[in-house]
Amino acid sequence: MPQLPEPLERLVQELSRLPGVGPKTAQRLAFHLLRADRQRAESLAQAIADVKARIGYCERCYNIAEGSLCAICSSSRRDASVICVVESPLDVLAIERTAEFNGLYFVLGGVISPIDGIGPDQIHVPQLLERAREEGVEEVIVATDADIEGEATAVYLQRSLAPIGIKVTRPAHGLPVGGDLEYADELTLARAMAGRRSF
Repeated sequence: MPQLPEPLERLVQELSRLPGVGPKTAQRLAFHLLRADRQRAESLAQAIADVKARIGYCERCYNIAEGSLCAICSSSRRDASVICVVESPLDVLAIERTAEFNGLYFVLGGVISPIDGIGPDQIHVPQLLERAREEGVEEVIVATDADIEGEATAVYLQRSLAPIGIKVTRPAHGLPVGGDLEYADELTLARAMAGRRSF
């Protein structure tokens, strides 16, 4: 295969470091940017520079923020007695899209995973426990993923928060709307049955 010019090869390498972008996709993106007019390429570069310069993490909940506090923590309309704990800022966006939750958030920045050497101190668990104690939180909703690490994190948080009198809950897990029972796995069915409610 012919060698790419060094700047183009470097762009391909940088693009391939993005999550979900393999070498072929990185190459297609690089050639797309090469064909794009200069203004569009410079606009993309400026948008990336602006994000790195202006966006950080909220001092209170570790969500993304432009400034010291995120828009949710800055709002006086949110219920400060309920905190929803999530793994990443993307989870905050997903829950906010439902328009069903009016409390505050706390982003752990990962999950407990002893295999990977990640314990409670490597994510924001100590800060969560301190915040829950100091701010008079009544309920913590642990909305971590329903995988092994997410469940381990949820159990750890429940055991840490319950002794200080904070109600710890977990979102219901179960069958998706439009899902067929015959295709559901055993864990999903078990959760659906355990979390059943009257209607």
